[in-house]
Amino acid sequence: MATETYGKKQRNHITTHASKPPVKDHKKSADLCPVAKKCGGCQLQGVSYEKQLEKKRKLVKECVGDVRVLSPIGMEDPLHYRNKVHAAFGRDRKGNVISGVYESGSHRIVPVEHCMIEDERADAIIATIRSMLKSFKIKTYDEDSGYGLLRHVMVRTAHATGEILVVLVLASPILPAKNHFVKALRDAHPQITSIVLNVNDRNTSMVLGERNIVLYGKGYIEDELCGNRYRISPNSFYQVNALQTKVLYEKAIEYAKLTGQETVIDAYCGIGTIGMTAAAYAKQVIGVELNPSAVKDAIANAKRNACKNISFYQDDAGAYMRNLALLPKEERVHVDVVFMDPPRSGSTETFIDSVVLLAPKRVVYISCDPHTLGRDLDYFRKNGYRPVECQPVDMFPFTDDVENVVLLEKTGTDGMRRGSNGTKTVTRTKIERTGKKNEPKRKSGDVKSGDRGYQKELRKTRTAPGSGRSKASKSQSGKRSH
Repeated sequence: MATETYGKKQRNHITTHASKPPVKDHKKSADLCPVAKKCGGCQLQGVSYEKQLEKKRKLVKECVGDVRVLSPIGMEDPLHYRNKVHAAFGRDRKGNVISGVYESGSHRIVPVEHCMIEDERADAIIATIRSMLKSFKIKTYDEDSGYGLLRHVMVRTAHATGEILVVLVLASPILPAKNHFVKALRDAHPQITSIVLNVNDRNTSMVLGERNIVLYGKGYIEDELCGNRYRISPNSFYQVNALQTKVLYEKAIEYAKLTGQETVIDAYCGIGTIGMTAAAYAKQVIGVELNPSAVKDAIANAKRNACKNISFYQDDAGAYMRNLALLPKEERVHVDVVFMDPPRSGSTETFIDSVVLLAPKRVVYISCDPHTLGRDLDYFRKNGYRPVECQPVDMFPFTDDVENVVLLEKTGTDGMRRGSNGTKTVTRTKIERTGKKNEPKRKSGDVKSGDRGYQKELRKTRTAPGSGRSKASKSQSGKRSH
């Protein structure tokens, strides 16, 4: 378990969205994509943007039930917004090198030259790499035979800084004539700031392997969001639409109603973007993330932004909150607000029970799937939290996907019931407050800094079931994921 604490910085100006930006009708331009049906990535090709937003509002309303659903906040220009572009490489029946996306429901590559929603610089870089393979005698990887070298290329672009990271996913750590390859690629695209070789030698649908070898630059890029600067590594989770992410986070901060006196938990914190945005408005923020590389990036991001009132813990977020709630009252940190941004599969009853046990006044739930959001809101209702308002934000134009931020407030009941033996038990999951001294303790690891309360809290942490996997640990398939 790792933690590091940083200092409070001056508040950034957060705007509200009472007046939404005008949206353009992009029906005509969207119809230009020749592979939309085979690709399956843009389900709403050919639908006017205004109708897309209305369709998404209706979907959200159907899923979340008796909650006030606001009109979705759309984009002024909803094209070429994706800052992470992934291309699978292979060969067609004639033996020609192709790159693109996997056809929906298969591992057949649909060749893509230009995508209407991907960053245009990324598409151009991928095309250049494709044209270089023959002269460098680099074979594309064949999943059936296991022969070949280049499996995928991922390009990440930073909206605010313009930095570009190119990740070459190879089946081996050896790239022939790597120095010449890097020079040729940079000569064609001098705006590239870093090139990384990622080794994926497993027979798996995962895009990235665990090992990264820096061929050029720092091995990561930096971007700015809501006044903070973030380090983005090849494996880091970072929202693919920077402009709308700013809109989303501003709404989340508005819902949290922070006055500067609150303690906040950022569950599923990833590289710390939500938590550090909230830190300018709260007394202290605790970020919890299971993925160690994401925690490493989060700590570096906090240092980079001189954010001293945030701490990061490598732990399961549900287990962390449960253990914090079960500490003796005099040692417990009172939590006012919980931000949660789970993966597409949503949260779990175990995780929600941990939130209920912690009993914050407000929960701000950020969701990328209205169906799992609706399911989780039902469980929150049964355990003493009322969904007040839902704001859809269109992070993924021309697709069926829509991001939502929901405010939940604690009602008069806290979802607890008393057992026959007097112990306090959370409904349905039977988490008990036993107070036994012989419960196994979790190893605290190295605490680099932080106040005594946090260190004491770590020493007393007990093992427990938690929230499931973090966003950074989701399986990565070859199919485009929004």
